[in-house]
Amino acid sequence: MAAALEHEQRGPRRRLVELLHEQGIKDLAVLNAIDKVPRHLFVPTGVRHRAYEDSALPIGNGQTISQPSIHARYLELLKLKGNEKVLEIGTGSGYQTALLSVLASQVFSIERIPALLDTARETIRQTGFRNISFLLGDGTLGWRQYAPYDAILVGAGAPEVSSTYQEQVTEGGRILIPLGDREEQTLYMFTRRGDKLEQEEIAPVRFVPLVGKYSWEGL
Repeated sequence: MAAALEHEQRGPRRRLVELLHEQGIKDLAVLNAIDKVPRHLFVPTGVRHRAYEDSALPIGNGQTISQPSIHARYLELLKLKGNEKVLEIGTGSGYQTALLSVLASQVFSIERIPALLDTARETIRQTGFRNISFLLGDGTLGWRQYAPYDAILVGAGAPEVSSTYQEQVTEGGRILIPLGDREEQTLYMFTRRGDKLEQEEIAPVRFVPLVGKYSWEGL
């Protein structure tokens, strides 16, 4: 059944890739990853017919899967070469996790909501992506056991960059994170240079709040 659904959705996925290319996504590795990962399997069945629209969709537990153009822009900014070790904060649906598994050598992903993590892990098992490790826990603590990482992607809005991320990223490594309040943020790219972070402002964004010890508590 999955194979039949996969074949049925091939055309819409190709059209999405073409749309993203027209919108300015030039990184062929990112476009290839979006062409390879079946987004419809990462969204609830009730909205599956909208899987290849360029729009955010609800995935339950008050969370959403970002629109594909956001994922594409996010990943293009990192300029991954394929040999990196990447930490993802906020597994969510697991869709971006799967994209990262195509683009990087190893992916470590943290999710705080058990139901989301269980669903994402099962979907990724079905789709056959293997170079991914999952952790249920507080994403603001990072994952010290496997640090340092070449890139850290934070999929929720925070008031500031947690010191744990700076400690767990390699020299020259990148941290991509939305900073602001609970409603609106600005996406920033930070590059570690010694004990300092070099900052680049990217664009205004809106993400769900990052909850944890070093971010918004008790939401």
